[in-house]
Amino acid sequence: MSFSVNTNTGALVALQYLNATQGQLNVAQNAISSGLKVASAKDDGSTYAIAQNQRGSVAGYASVVDSLNRGSSAIDVALSAGQSISDLLIQLKTKALSASDSSLDTASRQALNQDFTALRDQISTIVKNAIFNGVNLVDGSTQQITALASSDGSRRITAAAQNLNLSGSIVTIASTASITTQAKASTLITIIQTSLTNVNSALAKLSAGAKKFSIQSTFSQKLADTLTAGIGHLVDADLAKESALLQSLQVKQQLGVQALSIANQAPQTILSLFR
Repeated sequence: MSFSVNTNTGALVALQYLNATQGQLNVAQNAISSGLKVASAKDDGSTYAIAQNQRGSVAGYASVVDSLNRGSSAIDVALSAGQSISDLLIQLKTKALSASDSSLDTASRQALNQDFTALRDQISTIVKNAIFNGVNLVDGSTQQITALASSDGSRRITAAAQNLNLSGSIVTIASTASITTQAKASTLITIIQTSLTNVNSALAKLSAGAKKFSIQSTFSQKLADTLTAGIGHLVDADLAKESALLQSLQVKQQLGVQALSIANQAPQTILSLFR
């Protein structure tokens, strides 16, 4: 071992180890502060890139779920309208059946017709107001509702609309239908029953569409949760492990400072050679 006042090898080595310990200590402190072992690309570029791609997918599925929820709400409104129309058709059938009684006097038939007309017009009112987010699935203005089904927007899910307007293919009752005579009332009984059957069938189709949207929404949410858990496995820090490491590095840092202090005192021994 040589003695030199120009080069203190021991101090240089001690400083290198102390700097390395300080670097490890900074990493451990950052992991504890952020809860992440990979908080930036500097920590681990490849892992960070993978995590960012997965975060993009999770964000995409959040939009997918929102889109599906909007679609589900529009279908729910259409279902509510269809159920109300089905109830009205039952009442219309009752009125028409009562008016088909040949023994009914004119005044009674006119009263029944007033009720019939009010119920008939209520169908149109319900159809016009069955709107959610600008979408009406029962007035014939659209053929289907479409929602996102994948995080990249390449796949979509649809549900068919049902036109429940009067004088249509489902509700076959004319918009001017009345039961002012026994003959008209008798004819309308069959028409109303057909319309009721058609509406109930349309409700089943809307319900199937609603279930399809609901299943896709649940799946998308589960998939987003799974991806989030996967991201956590990649970048989350094990805080118990980091805490133990921090304690170890703090002790190592103190020992390094002491070792550097001892190494810095070594040149002082040279003075004794010249006494």
